[in-house]
Amino acid sequence: MFKAENMNDNELVRNFVNGDYHSIEVLIQRHKNRVYSYILLVVKNQDLAQDIFQDTFIKVIRSLKHGKYVENGKFISWVLRIAHNLIIDHFRREKLNATISNDSCENDLFNSAKFSDQNIEDQLVNNQILFEVKELIRELPEDQRQVIQMRHYQGLSFKEIAEQTGVSINTALGRMRYALINLRKIIEKKNLTLTRI
Repeated sequence: MFKAENMNDNELVRNFVNGDYHSIEVLIQRHKNRVYSYILLVVKNQDLAQDIFQDTFIKVIRSLKHGKYVENGKFISWVLRIAHNLIIDHFRREKLNATISNDSCENDLFNSAKFSDQNIEDQLVNNQILFEVKELIRELPEDQRQVIQMRHYQGLSFKEIAEQTGVSINTALGRMRYALINLRKIIEKKNLTLTRI
């Protein structure tokens, strides 16, 4: 029998769902640094990061027990998405609770969401979309991945891409076209929504 520490994430998930509680401990140990670091990077408060970290794995355990995890991607990406959603929930609550006192006016003109800090929720959602797009791009064939990175992340023209990769402009354009078609197929297959709700 394999030691749990040597199993991959999906094997550990299956074992946990089948009643092996040691498997979830191994998963938490394996990914705790990455998950906690991600949360801390966003919330910038250690106590809050600890709370959200614990809530994340409570939700992970509950979701696994209720069969809500589908092996259509990496386990760690799924966990980070849960953490991310909990962070958004936290900032939504903060935003609802944040008020500015203006006792001298009958109508408190400043007690409005319009005057709150820059909308961190929008920023977090945009960051999550960018993160998911990067994850999807990794699934493309190398030549398609390369043209997307050069065009959208390095800002090169198709002429420059063609020169740097040693192909014609038409080939570079074709690779981009196929990359976008394949990305749409992956998004549909994974049933992802890469827009703000």
